[in-house]
Amino acid sequence: MFSSAFKSFTSNITSNYEISKQPSANVGVWNIFEAKKRSTGTQVSVFVFDRKVLDVASTASFGAKTSSTSVRKAQDEVVDRLKKEASLLARLRHPSVLQLIEPVEETRNGGLMFATELVLASLSAALSQKDRGSTHARRNESNSKTIHNVDVDELEIQKGVLQIARGLEFLHDSAKLVHGNLTPDAIFINAKSDWKLSGLAFAGPPDNAEGHQTLPQLSLAEALHDDPRIPSSVQLNLDYSSPDFVIDSNVNYSADIYSLGMVLVACYREPHSSPFETHGNTSTYKRIMASPSLTPGPRNNFGCTNKLPNELENTLVRVLAKRPSDRMTAVEFQQSEYFDNILVNTMRFLDGLPAKTSAEKQQFMRGLARVMPQFPVSVLEKKILSVLLEEMKDKDLLSVILQNIFQIVKMVPGRREVLSTNVLPKLKEVFTAQAKSQERDTSKEAGLMVFLEHIKIISDNTSAQQFKEDALPIVHVAMQSTIHSLVDAALGTLATILPVLDFSTVKHDLFPVIANVFAKTSSLGIKTRGLEAIAVLCGANDETSAAGGDDLSGIASRGEEHKKNLSMLDKFTMQEKVMPLLKGIKTKEPAVMMTALKVFRQIAKAGDVDFLATELMPILWTFALGPLLDLSQFNAYMDVIQALTQKIQREQVKKLQELATVNRTVADSRERASVTSYTGQASNHVNGTGDEVNFEKLVLGSRTKEQKDLFGGALDDEQKLVQNPASYSWQTSSGRATPSQRMATLQPSQSQSRSVTPDVSASSFPSLQPTDSTSIWSQPLQPGPRPSVAAANSWTTPSTMQPIVPAQNMWNQPLKPQANMGASNMQATSYLSTPTTSNLYNATVKNTGSIPAPLLAPPPQSPPPINSWQHRGSSQQVSAIKPQPSKPAGLDKYQSLL
Repeated sequence: MFSSAFKSFTSNITSNYEISKQPSANVGVWNIFEAKKRSTGTQVSVFVFDRKVLDVASTASFGAKTSSTSVRKAQDEVVDRLKKEASLLARLRHPSVLQLIEPVEETRNGGLMFATELVLASLSAALSQKDRGSTHARRNESNSKTIHNVDVDELEIQKGVLQIARGLEFLHDSAKLVHGNLTPDAIFINAKSDWKLSGLAFAGPPDNAEGHQTLPQLSLAEALHDDPRIPSSVQLNLDYSSPDFVIDSNVNYSADIYSLGMVLVACYREPHSSPFETHGNTSTYKRIMASPSLTPGPRNNFGCTNKLPNELENTLVRVLAKRPSDRMTAVEFQQSEYFDNILVNTMRFLDGLPAKTSAEKQQFMRGLARVMPQFPVSVLEKKILSVLLEEMKDKDLLSVILQNIFQIVKMVPGRREVLSTNVLPKLKEVFTAQAKSQERDTSKEAGLMVFLEHIKIISDNTSAQQFKEDALPIVHVAMQSTIHSLVDAALGTLATILPVLDFSTVKHDLFPVIANVFAKTSSLGIKTRGLEAIAVLCGANDETSAAGGDDLSGIASRGEEHKKNLSMLDKFTMQEKVMPLLKGIKTKEPAVMMTALKVFRQIAKAGDVDFLATELMPILWTFALGPLLDLSQFNAYMDVIQALTQKIQREQVKKLQELATVNRTVADSRERASVTSYTGQASNHVNGTGDEVNFEKLVLGSRTKEQKDLFGGALDDEQKLVQNPASYSWQTSSGRATPSQRMATLQPSQSQSRSVTPDVSASSFPSLQPTDSTSIWSQPLQPGPRPSVAAANSWTTPSTMQPIVPAQNMWNQPLKPQANMGASNMQATSYLSTPTTSNLYNATVKNTGSIPAPLLAPPPQSPPPINSWQHRGSSQQVSAIKPQPSKPAGLDKYQSLL
């Protein structure tokens, strides 16, 4: 309902502030929204009154037909009363009065709106929350928005009531006004846990007031009348009213003191409410006051069930006295023994701190650390911490205030939120502000030192982004200081802050500052500390560096496995940025040289081999030969040089081995590819993986079986000549060898040795002559009987028929394809596959699977033309074989072999 009504409001507040959609609290007819100013980001609370609330109350009391003139008049009086409340807040400026930020405005539907300082809740809401026993934040059931939790312990009550008493003092003595309706609903608790006075709808001058009054006097007759047409929250609450109002009809300042006493009783009793329950009836109020047992006093423990502190009892006796003259004034109430303790007086001093002298402030801040453990955490976080942050503008108190601030941060449970929200932004504002003069600011330097001492708690309780934005700039200010002790302390915090920072921040924000400090400083101590910081940025570990156990292998030692991985510089930055810094070192002091060795170790672990060999090794030798180094320091350098040399050797050997392996792999791959290509072709050729058609196509070329047979049928299947006969090693260029010539080549010599190369002279073979019709050529050749194994492995001459002994079983070796098969092998294969007129060779090949070695020799020239036969020594071609008049020599014996 409230959010929909809020959308219809158009005012200066809605234009300049971002207002939450749901109310964070409600007090009477006011709904309180949290808001933030768009221009400055200041958080405020916006009080909104919707006039429809009055219509609902009137309808609930008298039904739907109650919109008469009298009801409208009563509602107008309520609106005027609420306007008066907001207007008085604008006129009254006091630390104990609710601060008005934006004046009251009217909305289009007749409602009201104004903005104040940020408030968490009213005192009545805080007491109701305590009645429910909730020690944690509640959640609104409708929107699940967290309602602020407010602790109301004894110290908070003492501090809050004391603040309200100060507000009453201001109201009575300065403004000359009587509050008239002081209740828990009229007291608000702000973000600093301060109690603020509000609810001034019935405020006015007392009776017999002197001088001109800007406000009319309170009309008790109207105020005490209970009007059921309007909500009870906008009427005078009799449960907290003084007898002066209800019984005597007297308006005076002491009436507010009585109401303050009733509020104090409500804070201690259970339930946390007034001991009166009048329900707005004046008769009931008078009856209670007429009964001593019902009137709050010492006899009935002031209406409380539990025992009250003695100091509070003594104070309440004078505060709740029936006669106004017997009551305390606001000033006397603040000086009562109820507030006489160290904690309340400490907070009282804090409230008046701006008016104290510098010496008093210094003494107070030094003693504050001793009493802070006695304060409740809520008071420390909301009250004391906020006052200390405001006082940081006093440079003389900066260091001691920071000591107290960090002690509070350690004590509060929500330190992470406290640091990120309140402390760090304020510290950044103080330390990074440009000084107006060039004079040395010792107070700021002391404050920076305190900040660096507590950098651990800051890094542990802030996010990386928060630390980068708010804390790192302060570290930079300390590093760039002209005070050596401050620079040394800032560089010493590097190991603590590195885990919070990312790589980009380390490389681009932190390293340049450290490098600049190292390059420009003239202090030997800062030079050494700068090198140590650079070593840490490069990933140096103090234990490893001190032990000297790093072998530059790049493998983390066992003790480093559990360490947190820090954001370190990359290889490029080490080689291109860090190395020039080291080369520029002029001093030869051993402290600088040995600290630089830590950096060299880290660069050696991360650098490229070429860089290490050409850039790092020369400077290592230069530093190692420094004139001021002793033997142990020189040996430390030599350990690094030797380890680095071994690393370079290992990497180079590994590189060359990998290169050799890659070259061999490439060569083997090429060879395997060549062999695989040939083997695939040869296997299909020899093993018969192809079908018969592919084989014939391979052997015969482009010719097919349908081509015409030149011999027509003169020979049977085994006697037919192949159209493209194979050529052999004993074939001459002028013609083909006869069977007698073939046999002559197979005959051993008288020395029983066989010549591999046949005799191809012209006199060794007779010329081919035709035979008569009765010769063997006139009959079709028939295959002979299968020879025995012995016959298959032996050959005889035509005359002596002596066996020919093969040399070293060469004749028995099966015909196999070679790795590099040439044309001669292809011809040999053709020979095996083609029937010839020589049944001797056919029988031998069929039975033994072997062929004489001379037949495998490559021919001296290409085979004769297709479909042609030639005479030896003649180029005359014949078309067919015809009978000859005489038999060739030795043909009978040749026939006998078949």
